[in-house]
Amino acid sequence: MTKVAVILSGCGVFDGAEIYESTLTLLALDQADVHYQCMAPNIEQMHVINHLSSQPMEGESRNVLVEAARVARGDIIDIVDANPADYDAAIVPGGFGVAKNLSDFAVKGSEMTIHPQIKNFLQAVNEAGKPVGLICIAPVICAGIFGAGTRCTIGTDESTSEAIKAMGGEPVNCAVDDIVVDEGRKIVTTPAYMLAERIRDAAQGINKLVAKVLQLAA
Repeated sequence: MTKVAVILSGCGVFDGAEIYESTLTLLALDQADVHYQCMAPNIEQMHVINHLSSQPMEGESRNVLVEAARVARGDIIDIVDANPADYDAAIVPGGFGVAKNLSDFAVKGSEMTIHPQIKNFLQAVNEAGKPVGLICIAPVICAGIFGAGTRCTIGTDESTSEAIKAMGGEPVNCAVDDIVVDEGRKIVTTPAYMLAERIRDAAQGINKLVAKVLQLAA
């Protein structure tokens, strides 16, 4: 049976994994009768955001793996314990956690670095000829992992597209209900909440992304 790694970056759009995007991904995988394993790095979040006020919560700290376990209902592993060879594909939902915890894009922009555990895992999956899907803001890490010229989308956001170009990526404008596929590298991306105004908007692109990732993994 196909097995997919789902890499989470915490819990909550402003400081972790986007919960709707994560849940829609898991639902699409389950509806396809695919086995998945959620995973996350065992590290501290960049900061904690009060999702009611959208303001930082001074003096608070949270762990990315512990928070991501909320989304995964406890069925999650530390990414350092995951063997890329055990998986047929990987998917990274969005949320600011990708730009704050899995990388420091939120702080450094195109000068960002990617957490080595994330970079090593995704590179190993991709170098084995297996597909990787990235949702919402997650494609900002594409060029740093899969190399210059990687085609990807974050929707139509000009400033983020310019940052992707500066890092060597090739951003492609894309509607919320569609995907962009780098066929040579087997990289699949969709804008989701970079553009979505409703959960059903995000669902259309995520469902297409999961279907394409599974097709490439077959």
